[in-house]
Amino acid sequence: MLLSVKEVSEMAHVTIKTLHHYHKIGLLKPTEISEAGYRLYGEKELQRLQEILFYRELEFSLDQIKEIMNSNPDRKSILEKQEALLISKSQRLHTLIDTIKLTITSMKEGITMENNQLFAGFANERQWNEALEEQSKYLEETYGMEPLKVQEADVQTMNEQAAEAVTFMSNMAESLRAGLKHNEAKIADYIKNHLDFLNRHGHKLSALDFASQTKFFLQDDFHLSMLEAQQTGLAYYLAAAAEAYQAQSKR
Repeated sequence: MLLSVKEVSEMAHVTIKTLHHYHKIGLLKPTEISEAGYRLYGEKELQRLQEILFYRELEFSLDQIKEIMNSNPDRKSILEKQEALLISKSQRLHTLIDTIKLTITSMKEGITMENNQLFAGFANERQWNEALEEQSKYLEETYGMEPLKVQEADVQTMNEQAAEAVTFMSNMAESLRAGLKHNEAKIADYIKNHLDFLNRHGHKLSALDFASQTKFFLQDDFHLSMLEAQQTGLAYYLAAAAEAYQAQSKR
């Protein structure tokens, strides 16, 4: 059974104008055109339209979609590729939603988020490199360090690490506001979990290393300002907590 352009438009939730444009550029041709000039679509055309709309949801351009579909007419392989892309997009969107929620909470509570918290969940290496540009430039000019460069393969790892950093720093800031002492067991657990995460993800950091790092933050204007902007006294609280954790870990 063939469907009219109006029926396909209503079924697929696209405009008739869009279907006409797809026909004009050769992306989706109707099965046939009736003697009266009506475009008619069959099952194969509906399946192709579904594939097109999946790619549009993934923000591919029409030219990209046309090239991909014309070079790979196998519907199963196209759908499998689209499934993987959509799963990846879904995971990224969940991370972005978490970032939005944290941002809203921070605004309500009058807390300034740490720089890397603002960018958890960004989609690609370009966005990460833009987010890190100020810090990278500072470290290069001040300490002669190589510029920070995020590659495409690093993005998911960066997002995971940023999400963990958000949780850790938020816990520390909240503990400071709540009046918890820097050497309490709960604070030690936060630091232990943070270091365990970093070590599992290839960042070898001992309790001594972490204590040294937090002391460095107190001497470095860039990092000190970043921490103090999130919560007044946080840099000093973090350094004291790290020193207490190091002392405990020696026992």
